[in-house]
Amino acid sequence: MALSPRDLSARRSQRTRSRLKQAANGRPRLSVFRSSKNISAQIIDDLNGVTLAAASTLEDGKTGGSNKDAAAKVGKLLAERAKKAGVKDVVFDRGGYIFHGRIKALADAAREAGLNF
Repeated sequence: MALSPRDLSARRSQRTRSRLKQAANGRPRLSVFRSSKNISAQIIDDLNGVTLAAASTLEDGKTGGSNKDAAAKVGKLLAERAKKAGVKDVVFDRGGYIFHGRIKALADAAREAGLNF
């Protein structure tokens, strides 16, 4: 029986996440969600089950969060909020998405703003 695209996506996400948890060494996880219209990211402490910082293109109330510039703004904003929360080192959870385009733009902006991963 063939798996649906949603099942395949969930399988990729779970595979990525399980590998990250092995290599995390207690570091929080920077998790990214990408839709066709928006992008959001959050830093999660898996040991305590708490979100430490979050940012999204939905925050400013305007549409148009589906390009690399918007993803870079989200990455920069998330890194600033993470610094305020005292988080500097994270592991990057791309969530089954290819590290390309908007995902890469968000990661690069977060690195430039001071996050280490």
